[in-house]
Amino acid sequence: MKMTQTKKLALAAMFLAIGLVLPFVTGEIPKIGNLLLPMHIPVFLCGLICGWQYGGVVGFLCPLLRFALFHMPPMPKGIGMAFELAAYGLVAGYLYGRSRWKCVYSLYRSLIAAMLVGRLVWAAARVVLMGTSGIPFSWAIFLADGFVTAVPGVILQLILIPAIMVALDRAKLVPFSKAHPPAQKAQRDVR
Repeated sequence: MKMTQTKKLALAAMFLAIGLVLPFVTGEIPKIGNLLLPMHIPVFLCGLICGWQYGGVVGFLCPLLRFALFHMPPMPKGIGMAFELAAYGLVAGYLYGRSRWKCVYSLYRSLIAAMLVGRLVWAAARVVLMGTSGIPFSWAIFLADGFVTAVPGVILQLILIPAIMVALDRAKLVPFSKAHPPAQKAQRDVR
């Protein structure tokens, strides 16, 4: 099923709106938001469903627009998040779009690679932003803020995003195959 540009644009706008509203689920408590990473989920889904271009734009705009509307996330943290989320949408959408098979394995490879690249982009943005303010950015800060604090959110993403993609496939909204094609072939050969 081929998606039109209009449908992709409408879906991207929907994912942007979800990204603006979803952090309210955490009650705007920064500690819980840092643990569950609610803005990341719609950005990943946008990149996977609409493509890397839309995922990158939605990822970049989401924290900036959210700050303009609700004054959260605080600046300059929001600028670092904008680059991080843009990297998530870009990398996840690009890798999944270029995957030979649209399966769970491809989805997980795309998500994990995007998470790693996004964290590196976030660290680079934080180095630049903190360097201009005279505050050093150390490995301890990078590991604590970038990985340790984010573990619950990463686990949530690795469970929820594939489940959503499978549900969308079952509803015949987004084509997604649940098994890796060589495994399907092996099953056919056994019969």
